Amino acid sequence: MAGKEFTRGAGILMSITSLPTAYGIGTMGQDAFDFVDLLVDLKQRYWQVLPLGPTSFGDSPYQSFSAFAGNPYLIDLHTLIKEKLITKAEVESLSWGNKEDDIDYAILFENRFKVLNSACGRFDFENEKFLKFSKEESYWLDDYSFFMAMKTFSNNDGWMDWKEEIRNRNDKSLNQYQKKLEKEIRFWKFCQFKFFEQWMKLKAYANKKGIQIIGDIPLYVALDSADVWVNREDFQLDKNGCPTLVAGCPPDAFSDDGQKWGNPLYDWDAMEQNGFAWWKKRMLANAKLYDVIRIDHFIGVVRYYSIPANDDNAKNGRWRKGPGKKLTDAIEEVLGDGKIIAEDLGVSVPGVKKLMDKTGWPGMKILQFAFDGNTSHDYLPHNYTSRNIVVYAGTHDNETLVGYFRDKTEYELAFLYEYLNINSKEEIADALIRLAYSSTANVVIFQMQDLLKLGNEARMNLPSTVGKNWRWRALRDSLDDERRTWIRTMAIIYRR
Repeated sequence: MAGKEFTRGAGILMSITSLPTAYGIGTMGQDAFDFVDLLVDLKQRYWQVLPLGPTSFGDSPYQSFSAFAGNPYLIDLHTLIKEKLITKAEVESLSWGNKEDDIDYAILFENRFKVLNSACGRFDFENEKFLKFSKEESYWLDDYSFFMAMKTFSNNDGWMDWKEEIRNRNDKSLNQYQKKLEKEIRFWKFCQFKFFEQWMKLKAYANKKGIQIIGDIPLYVALDSADVWVNREDFQLDKNGCPTLVAGCPPDAFSDDGQKWGNPLYDWDAMEQNGFAWWKKRMLANAKLYDVIRIDHFIGVVRYYSIPANDDNAKNGRWRKGPGKKLTDAIEEVLGDGKIIAEDLGVSVPGVKKLMDKTGWPGMKILQFAFDGNTSHDYLPHNYTSRNIVVYAGTHDNETLVGYFRDKTEYELAFLYEYLNINSKEEIADALIRLAYSSTANVVIFQMQDLLKLGNEARMNLPSTVGKNWRWRALRDSLDDERRTWIRTMAIIYRR
């Protein structure tokens, strides 16, 4: 248990996509290395990123084509220019959007792969590093690359709509298409090689500077993913590969209809019979990418919400028993003392706390929701009974601090003002940062948007909506010297 304790420290939640760059979206280039230097300057210990997988319709990193692959959008183009795989003129001849603080995913989809294809055409596929990578990662890379090549060939249709023989993975058809799409398969392998090459350099730099990277993985995977196409027996699907039941969460204070995420549910009995083989591979792969793994929607491990696939909303869902300790034991079998954060937010499930006590994995506290006037609220720091927790002001799914409190009445804020010993809304963000830093919690994480005191125009995600999410980008040098000094001082005063 002691090996799982987190070093006392603070960190920043900042998606790679949100970094400032010249070409439309944050990447793993110099701006990412500069962000590591900023973390060091601010006396931080942790950098939390959002999931790094390739995104599909809606651009959510929580709906990925693969639980193992990296997002080609994050490949740094400046680096490819230095490697003479593309030219600056080629990159600058294309549009990357008109706003520095916004990501235009439609333009990215149109132009990013053109550039990457040009780079692929000049790449030496006999390169030793590439051959080594392809061999070591073949257990997922071959299927993913074939899946993406087939998807492109099929006008980006989901695999559920492919021809029956390829949808059902008929051996003869698989062989035929592998030969037919050889060039396209090679392109997707090239993208993954470059992604991992750049990411591992960035991670090594961060670790050398004393920064640990917290990665985020969704509990569920997308239906339209290589994982489901290849491992159908691990999911609750009918004979045509369509889900009979899907994931989500029930109606609550934030949603009258609940949330229907649409992810296929695992067939936990089948997974148990094969020793949770897919999960073990997944966790080992993520342990190479990250120093700490945050498992999103951890309560689904103990009890999960099951919604009829054809329903319009989540009202008719039912709770079902998850694998619980059987899965966490399988994870610990491969990770040992690898560090994990269990996102235990949402509906209270008694078995979750028991399981977390057994694993020693820390859970989360959200300060944004602590001030309802109830002085015994679990999220209020004076009620913390363990230092083995991670405190957030809010997550990527929440409003920013400024946005959340902006429309609250003075009456609603009376308890918060008294608790924080402040008198106005303008003081809230900094007072909450100080409160979190001064708490007993081992780890404190704030979104970059909250350190910048931005409103909801900088909100990362509004659940159950599509079109305006995952788009925020920070402007270059947005933290001035005075702000840097204050954050640094807080970290020093409270031994972060």
